[in-house]
Parts: sequence; C-alpha cells; structure tokens
Amino acid sequence: MRAEERESFAVGGQAVIEGVMMRGRDFVACAVRTPTGEIALKKEPFRSVLHRLKLTKVPILRGAIGLVETMVLGMRILSYSAEVAMPPAEPGKEKPRNGLKEKLGIGLTMVFAFVFGLGLFFYLPLVLTDLTPGTEGSLAFNVVDGIFRLAIFLLYIWAISLMRDMRRVFEYHGAEHKTINCYEQRRPLTPESILASARLHPRCGTSFLLLVMVVSILVFMPLGRPESVGERLLRIAFVPVIGGLSYELIKLSAQERWFRWLRPIVLPGLWLQRLTTREPDRDQCEVALRALSACLEPAELAALTPALEPDFSPPPLHYEEDEAESADDEETRPRREVNAE
Repeated sequence: MRAEERESFAVGGQAVIEGVMMRGRDFVACAVRTPTGEIALKKEPFRSVLHRLKLTKVPILRGAIGLVETMVLGMRILSYSAEVAMPPAEPGKEKPRNGLKEKLGIGLTMVFAFVFGLGLFFYLPLVLTDLTPGTEGSLAFNVVDGIFRLAIFLLYIWAISLMRDMRRVFEYHGAEHKTINCYEQRRPLTPESILASARLHPRCGTSFLLLVMVVSILVFMPLGRPESVGERLLRIAFVPVIGGLSYELIKLSAQERWFRWLRPIVLPGLWLQRLTTREPDRDQCEVALRALSACLEPAELAALTPALEPDFSPPPLHYEEDEAESADDEETRPRREVNAE
C-alpha cells in the first residue's frame, strides 16, 4: 500500500458473536472466544476494492462501494464467529463447515437483510405518510416521511437493545470501540488501558445509520411527492447516494478541523451508541485486542505494547495456505490463520 493510502487509513471494526472483527491497512482479523475459553483467531490479507480500483479519492462513490464491501465482509465474518462460538459437537458429529450450501445461505441472508432494511426504513415510511392527513404538499410529505423513517429506526434500535441475547454482542461492541479509541490515542495496548478508554466512537456504524436517516430527508426533498410506484422505487435507487454522502460526513467529522462544525450531526449518533454498546469486561477487551494486534504491523504493535503481559501474547499459530494466490500482492497470499492444536 502506498504511503498516502496508509496515512488516510483508519482502523475499523465490528462486533460479532462472542468476538470482534478488526480491519487494518493490509489485513482483516476476527478473534472469537470459544466455548472452552480460548481465543480463536482468523486473519487474512485484505485490500479494499476502493484501493484496487483507485477510487479512494472519488467522493460519494467511495462511500457507496465501501458500504457494500463492508456488508459482504461483515456477513462472512459473522458466519465464521457463529461457527467458532458453537458448543463442541457431540461425539461422532462434526461442526458444519462453510461449504457451497453455507455460502449460498450467507448470500441469501444478506439479500434478505438488505431488502428488509429497504422495506422497513424507506418504503414503510412512504406508506405511513400516504395515510397521514395534511401531507399533500411536497414539503410536508417529505418532512413527515423523514420523521416516520427516523422514528422507525430509533424504535428498531431500542427494541433490539432490549433483547437479552444481544447484550453480549453490545458488550463486544463496546470492547471494539474502547480498543480502537485506545489505539488512536496512542495509549499502551493493554486490557487495562482499553478498559479505561471511551466506549463511544464517532465512526460507529450506529452513527452512520442515524446519519443516513437524516441525510435521506435532504436528498428526497427535491424529488417531491412520489405519485407512482416508479417514483417510489426511484427513491430507493438513491439509497447508495445517501450512503455515500453520509460516509463523506462521517469521514470529515473524524478530522479535527471539521469536528467543531459537524459536532451537531455527530452528537446524536454518540448518544444513540449508549443503546448499542455496553461496558465490556477484561476478557472481552482481551478478545478485541487480539483482533487489533493481528491487523497492526509488528513495529507499530511493539511500540504500543511496552507492558504486554506474558499470558496475553498471541498463542502459537500455523497457517493453512489457500490454493489461489492474491492477484494484488504476491507478498500477501490469502491465508487462514488458526490456533495451533
């Protein structure tokens, strides 16, 4: 990766089932706590399609493509974490493996989730607005449509925050944020430093989705009131543009010189993260740190871990070579990193 790409890159992450996925400059890694208490680590070379196609400097388009890429990667890693976090198989039985059938299932799940999201957050508000008196005018229709969309999104977040099974995912979400904050503040990468770091982060997916809901109001305003099915579908076609614009705003808000101006649109996302994150424990921070450590270059990791505890060092690992080599970089052939037996 070129120097300018490295300077502009920001580490990202995602909470998964009993673990955390981290995405670095050249690698993506997922650390998962197994039922036996060990940490399983999957690490593989990753180079964004934005860099491969040299689209990192194309505003809006880079955000739209990056959103799709993140969804695909997230679903694949989520499937891996679910497999690893499963209890040990009964004698004589094996855990299911990611064969063609499982990959097809992941693809169908992703399509269903995407269609469900469009229907819930973009089409349902249109139907509800049509049923609301006093929305005949273009301005009134779009304002009420936006209010319905925002209300549905907030109710959705609130509802899933009440689910008991989601609590541990939200705790790992908090561990992911704390670990990235600790890293970006150049503090020693130890579980104690991570626990003391902030739980909220402006580049969170929760903040991004909330911003999408707000930006959609402004984007749909010039389109007027949709009178036909075709005009309603046209609005859905604008979703990638909305995602791209939201990405640019999130990216700008991460820069200190822009933060003071964009603070009003950043704060609501931070407040909402109080629902989608929970305070993690030391073990969960350890998992998040293991994932981040696998994504960092050795020199950078060594500089940030002067007090790394002996029992926290990564376990011995061996690599299982994939058959195909990466077409992007001969030095980073696709590998799967697994714990040595």
